[in-house]
Amino acid sequence: MYVLEQNRFLNGVCEVETDLSPHKLLNELKAIEKHLGRQKIVDKGPRNIDLDVLLYDSRVLDDSPTLSVPHKFMLEREFVLRPLCDLIPTAVPPLPDSQLSTSKGKTYQGYLSQLPVSSVPLSSLTPIPPSITLSASSPSRTTHVMGIINVTPDSFSDGGLHSVENLSFIAKTASDFTSQGATILDVGGQSTRPGATPISAEEELARVIPVIQTLRKLPSAANISLSIDTYRASVARVALDAGADMINDVTGGRGDSNMLGTAATRHVPIILTHSRGTPETMSQLATYPEGMIETVGRELAERVKEAERAGVRRWHIILDPGLGFAKGQKQNLELLRDFDRLRSTPALRGLPWLVGPSRKGFIGRITGVEEPSRRGWGTAATITAAVQGGADIVRVHDVKEMVQVAKMADAIWRC
Repeated sequence: MYVLEQNRFLNGVCEVETDLSPHKLLNELKAIEKHLGRQKIVDKGPRNIDLDVLLYDSRVLDDSPTLSVPHKFMLEREFVLRPLCDLIPTAVPPLPDSQLSTSKGKTYQGYLSQLPVSSVPLSSLTPIPPSITLSASSPSRTTHVMGIINVTPDSFSDGGLHSVENLSFIAKTASDFTSQGATILDVGGQSTRPGATPISAEEELARVIPVIQTLRKLPSAANISLSIDTYRASVARVALDAGADMINDVTGGRGDSNMLGTAATRHVPIILTHSRGTPETMSQLATYPEGMIETVGRELAERVKEAERAGVRRWHIILDPGLGFAKGQKQNLELLRDFDRLRSTPALRGLPWLVGPSRKGFIGRITGVEEPSRRGWGTAATITAAVQGGADIVRVHDVKEMVQVAKMADAIWRC
């Protein structure tokens, strides 16, 4: 029996290495609970902290009054199985001999799928400073709009619009974006359009740091998340020191071997985009003979594993399917059409997603609109598709209009 009338609580599963025996580990956990002020008033009821041993390698302990491994109730608790399946969904639990005949090699994901559907769905949480928390599995979540502020002379759509020589104009753009409903601003100093030539880290820093410092001082942006759009760890570190809250890396950590470690040590969210090659070579790498969704899902799962190996916490990872990055028109459309299937890739379940279709070339080719700044209607259609497929954040140039589109799409599909 459980106490059902409880306030919302956070639950997580982590894997640790220890020299302690199972019983000594449990004693250590209970000492931590006591230190944090736990008071057990009602059995299986509310408490401020609850630490347990779920598994200990593949050992089975069922002859102790104080400890059972695997945990006696773990296979019937969604709030345990769901985060456990973020780590080892395809593993088979070690069970006492008395239960082996009925388990039939069932995985943790198999046990989770057989539980009754919760009246209030559980969702992973991804905090983005200073005030956003993404709930990627919540069916009623709000889509966040990220406004693009490119400080580049050669971006495909708005190159030359903003420059460090006119910070007051950038401040006005940012204030307009926030008043129109943007909750994140993405600052970039280097174009990543196909064919773009890279600039030096020094030049990139000279473009983005004054902008981030200016935006961080704006009263209208006090509660707005600032993102640094870069693949260089050195730029990311200085940008974070200047006031950025998160990293948006279009290479998914491939462009600089120090980027994932930087995100880990700075404890900030990082957006991992699916891409291949560099802006100069990506157009020649748009072949997916094993299937678009399957390949993008597999390659993103590899980036997630690499990020976790570097120390990035799973709750700091946001994914981007990378529209336009090593993808042609048909492939971009397939990603939007089957986005929910991509999100269901087992290794990616529960993670939040950003989608950035704004004004991109495939929209212009389909609609016949050559001027990128006039592709708002086509962008709007892609935003609705992204929301229907499950996007948590949409990255756009036309904030005012796309906030309205996202609100309408949320009203249709997020209820």
